[in-house]
Amino acid sequence: MADNNQKPTNSRMANLHPEGKPRKKIWLQIIKWFFIVAMLIIVSGVGLFAYYAKDAPSISQAQLQSGGTSSLYTRDGKFLLSLGSEKRNYVNNDEIPKELKNAIVSVEDRRFYKEGIGLDPIRIVGSVLVNAKSKGVAAGGSTITQQLVKLSVFSTAASQRTLRRKAQEAWLSMKVEREFSKEQILEFYINKVYMNYGNYGMGTATDFYYGKNLKDLDLAQTALLAGMPNAPVTYDPYVYPEKAKYRRDIVLRAMLKNDKITKSQYTQAVNEPITQGLQPKKNNATSELRKVDDPYIKEVISEVKSKGFNPYNDNLKITVNIDQDAQQKLYDLVNNGSVPFTNDKMQVGATIIDPRTGHVIAIIGGRKLPSVQLGLNRAVQTGRSTGSTVKPVLDYGPAIEYLNWPTSHILDDSKYVYPGTNIQLYDWDNKYEGKMTMRHALEQSRNVPAVKTLSKVGVARASLFARKLGVNVPSDSGLSVAIGANASSLQMAGAFGAFANNGVYHKPQFVSKIETPDGLTRNYDSSGTRVMKESTAYIMTDMLKGVLTKGSGTQARIKNLYEAGKTGTVKYSDEELVRYPQYKNSPKDSWFVGYTKLYSMGIWTGYDNLKDGTPSGVGSSSAQLLYKQMMSYLMTDKANKDWTKPSTVVRRRIANGTQDKVVSPTASNSSWQLFVKGHAPKNPYSEVTVDKRKDEDDDVDTRFDTEDDTSSKGQSHSQSSSSSSHAEQQSSSQKQSSTSNNNNSNNQNQNNNQQTENKSNNQNNNSQQNTNNQNNQNQQQNQGNNSNNNH
Repeated sequence: MADNNQKPTNSRMANLHPEGKPRKKIWLQIIKWFFIVAMLIIVSGVGLFAYYAKDAPSISQAQLQSGGTSSLYTRDGKFLLSLGSEKRNYVNNDEIPKELKNAIVSVEDRRFYKEGIGLDPIRIVGSVLVNAKSKGVAAGGSTITQQLVKLSVFSTAASQRTLRRKAQEAWLSMKVEREFSKEQILEFYINKVYMNYGNYGMGTATDFYYGKNLKDLDLAQTALLAGMPNAPVTYDPYVYPEKAKYRRDIVLRAMLKNDKITKSQYTQAVNEPITQGLQPKKNNATSELRKVDDPYIKEVISEVKSKGFNPYNDNLKITVNIDQDAQQKLYDLVNNGSVPFTNDKMQVGATIIDPRTGHVIAIIGGRKLPSVQLGLNRAVQTGRSTGSTVKPVLDYGPAIEYLNWPTSHILDDSKYVYPGTNIQLYDWDNKYEGKMTMRHALEQSRNVPAVKTLSKVGVARASLFARKLGVNVPSDSGLSVAIGANASSLQMAGAFGAFANNGVYHKPQFVSKIETPDGLTRNYDSSGTRVMKESTAYIMTDMLKGVLTKGSGTQARIKNLYEAGKTGTVKYSDEELVRYPQYKNSPKDSWFVGYTKLYSMGIWTGYDNLKDGTPSGVGSSSAQLLYKQMMSYLMTDKANKDWTKPSTVVRRRIANGTQDKVVSPTASNSSWQLFVKGHAPKNPYSEVTVDKRKDEDDDVDTRFDTEDDTSSKGQSHSQSSSSSSHAEQQSSSQKQSSTSNNNNSNNQNQNNNQQTENKSNNQNNNSQQNTNNQNNQNQQQNQGNNSNNNH
């Protein structure tokens, strides 16, 4: 029986749970694996940290002591200027009041003096927990040493806040802690931080805000300066006094909590007005260079910020595309009387780019301006109508691109009322000239043909073409946009640059390269984007040459220079004329956009406010005269090269008054016209070279009513002599292209039948397109009255 009561020793449960041992072994295994995993994480973390840290940039005392401002360099590597104050008041440690050090440490890094490695693990863990709870970056874990390293070596761009960067920042912070004392680190920090208005360092800021030395500040003023580096613009006591007081009081509470001030000191300081002791707001003294370059610098800062960097704190080396000599020349021309303006209140905005790269080489934002930094830049404002300078971009360019119109395409300049309205469209001279070629309509800036052209193309399709060139025209605009759209001189210079560059567009760029102290380099040059066919660009340029020789832009013409351009004039609306009836026969804004193969220049002139006056007298031509003088300067000693006709463009001698009647190269009452290859009429004179064409071809009027001379009325008195000079110039350039035209003619003959059929189909399609567009655009004519007299 005793054997029957004995517990079995080989049961399954007994094997699994021997007394006192199973539970203990499980916990030992868990603890063992926990430590193994923890050690692996630590070892991996240390390894990853070491891997990242080994590539950390070097850091020196010179870097720690330097200001955090960025510097601008020209493309040839020459230093241009610094974005900060010209003079930084560096304060040594023995000149820094203890009260300021206590304020900074209390609010920025309470355990600063206790940290031995430049890092604060408690602060880091705390910030991680706070940020995790807020699901964002609500608190920072950086010590004063880390902030100093960041300002000295790294970019503050959000895109650069990577694990690699944090590891390198921590490594360098430990290095700084080993090599410098706490007092030295504080000295470096106090002299480096950005304090708004171009001021770096609290010594510089003390003089700017209070006109004192640091040791002469009271507690409240000291607390304000100690708190400003956190967000110097936000806590600007001039602009945001309530926010500045809020930040100052946070510093004072931190000092009280850290036992650095008494309760009575705290109470007195928080009750002090934030404006007490503040000097009247002033502009830092600027050098002549800074004054001249101000509009350029403003756009550089904007562009750098758009790329994710902070030009004030990141200690960047910024390579800009400025041509300083050209910038100075442009500034001088508009300010020293070389170019006449109506009076000193008349303003200007002008931009010059290199169409081959998009580099902005010079820009002017106004004239006769006070010495201010980052002032209004009229060259980039987009609230003014371009007038007729938009016609190549929105009307005729798309017609050539999409409809394959030749320069001889016939348009009708006759009475026109916007569809669905009772608004009659007038040309700039309040006359209609009847049927004419597209070339003539553009040269003489006739409004009705331009609007009819846009109607044929369709606003939606034309606006897409314009957007590719950097000009934003809403696709639901009315037809009146054909003679004026809102754009800047910067945008227009870029758009015309695409014509100059054979149809390849480069977005205008002020910045070529950005280099950060930690070795990051970003290059911003690009190969450009083809936005139109080469044939479109060439044909447009060929027509725009005539604007300067016998069209509306004769005052801009530079003798013997291969150039092209377009005028634009905006007259006052009926509503504006009710207030200022004396402006009736004056322009509101005058434009000129012109280019060579090397430069594209957009110019706006006018007044900021209607009450300031109106361009009158010679001031009406200021835009053209500024272009003429500036482009003459730019092209001095430069290669004066004509555009090369591409194989996709063919020339035909066309009888005046017809669109495609080919006549002998020696025939009178005819002119040379350009066609897109595949859309040209048959040429029975292929054996005769274009070398034999008459020298005076470019002076032949290509309207139907060639006896009517009304197109010349209202033009400059210098037009006649300019046209004569151009004839001599064109004779030479036309001879250069004769051989190319003759070689193409034989191939052209083989395709004549197909071309004629294509042209017929194309015209039918255009007619249908016109019908559709008319229906869509009846609703969009609210701007008609404002733009009727633009040219």
